[in-house]
Amino acid sequence: MDANKMNRLLLLLSLFLILNISSAQLRRNFYAGICPDVEQIVKKAVEQKVQQASITVPAILRLYFHDCFVNGCDASVMIESTNDNKAEKDHPDNLSLAGDGFDAIVKAKQALDAVPNCRNKVSCADILTIATRDVVNIVGAPRYEVELGRLDGLSSTAARVEGKLPQPTDDVDKLTSHFAKNGLSLDDMIALSGAHTIGVAHCTKVLERIYGVKEDPKINATYLAQLKELCPRDVDPRRLVVMDPTTPGKFDNVYYKNLQQGKGFFKSDQVLFSDRRSKPTVNLWASNEQLFNQAFVNSMIKLGRVGVKTGRDGNIRRDCEAFN
Repeated sequence: MDANKMNRLLLLLSLFLILNISSAQLRRNFYAGICPDVEQIVKKAVEQKVQQASITVPAILRLYFHDCFVNGCDASVMIESTNDNKAEKDHPDNLSLAGDGFDAIVKAKQALDAVPNCRNKVSCADILTIATRDVVNIVGAPRYEVELGRLDGLSSTAARVEGKLPQPTDDVDKLTSHFAKNGLSLDDMIALSGAHTIGVAHCTKVLERIYGVKEDPKINATYLAQLKELCPRDVDPRRLVVMDPTTPGKFDNVYYKNLQQGKGFFKSDQVLFSDRRSKPTVNLWASNEQLFNQAFVNSMIKLGRVGVKTGRDGNIRRDCEAFN
């Protein structure tokens, strides 16, 4: 084994140990003796927010992903910047996170604090975890049992976001690298990419792909024409477009069927079908929704174990958007 392969193996082993040690305290029904109704309270608050603004569903899902990938699942993405510190949420990669996602977590925290035995007993990181499970379930994803027991992070800086999040132009090599750094596999990456079956993105994120010097040859011609109509060259940078043109409001396996037809919104979506390493899994999940659902649930649980804070590494915030 050459030195590079050995170094990569050692890195993966160290990540495996860190992830398993940090997630050791996570368990189902963590708050049974503290705040037994925590999941029902969060669910009710989230459902009310979704009724007010349907964008809350993909907003919370994306918020969770961005949080876990930067400093672990510790709600550090929730922190507001101050004069002395530019926090994670104000990094360019996070500026497009919808405010309804943040607001939903704040409202769920308020609902919990209204119950005396729950007040300041549940971490914002766990609230975000529960809320994410609930919103995807609302639009069709299978319900799964969440592992709880995370503490909230004690720091949040925009600088550490740099290079941590996958980009719309990434190829499979870059995507797998981002996920591997968080202890997640190729299949985890493909499953979590399936979250693009719901939600919207800004037109500006796809302009280069549809108006480049050479149009992306992998885009379905009809879909390309639709994107150009929805996102003209001089489009308002605030314009949003659905990422799944077929069943945009439903969590299903149509995302993978779209890839088979050249209807992946981002380059980072479509490469999953064009790369020989990921294509067989795309084809499998396009043909079997049950297998995709199970893979997505398993990957979401694994994602929730990334960078969990325990002991002196975290606390329970009184305000999800500010340190104690």
